[in-house]
Amino acid sequence: MSRRCEFTSKGPMSGNNVSHAKNRTRRRFLPNLNDVTLTSDTLGRSFKFRISAAALRTVDHRGGLDAFMAKAKDVELSDAALKVKKEIAKATAAA
Repeated sequence: MSRRCEFTSKGPMSGNNVSHAKNRTRRRFLPNLNDVTLTSDTLGRSFKFRISAAALRTVDHRGGLDAFMAKAKDVELSDAALKVKKEIAKATAAA
């Protein structure tokens, strides 16, 4: 499983550990990923995602999974999230 957010595409970054003596060694900054289950009001189902804490806050701020997916860019979403977005859009259009 890759260390990449399924909603925002945030991944590991690299940088330096800097000691007091200014010695620099390479390190990785990993995203704060969480396994969450989000429920779609439109579909009446729940979905499991591995998303960053920042993405989870954005989902809550926008009012849930359906509202988040409506505004989300297709380029940033993973294949699984894109599939859910299309299901929600299809159900919304039919209703």
